[in-house]
Amino acid sequence: MARPDESELESEDRAIEVFIGKLLRACVIVTSLVVITGAAIYLPGSLATEVSYAKFHGEPAMFRSVAGILRDAATGDGHAIVEAGLLLLVLTPILRVAFSVFAFAHEKDYLYVGLTLIVLGLLVFSLVGG
Repeated sequence: MARPDESELESEDRAIEVFIGKLLRACVIVTSLVVITGAAIYLPGSLATEVSYAKFHGEPAMFRSVAGILRDAATGDGHAIVEAGLLLLVLTPILRVAFSVFAFAHEKDYLYVGLTLIVLGLLVFSLVGG
């Protein structure tokens, strides 16, 4: 089997870098649109709300889990839509790491596939279970 020359490897690396850049750009644009939409829904109704700084009130129970945020965002709740946009922002680097697993596998760099899978597992665990 013939080994690819340096220019082919550089071309593949460049294509992977370009794809990752486009992926990150698309995620940030989608996240921005979701947050702006949620804010446009949420802010007009919240302007009349009086805020009390004397006592701390944590996040409502519905915003303490990914499922709760997505469920309420699907109903059109502006606050939940903003929260869902922030989840998308957190998902952006997770998608980048997930894509890196496939890029390293394509390059047959199995040490980095294993290490990247560990990082991906830690990221997903921290989002869902941690």
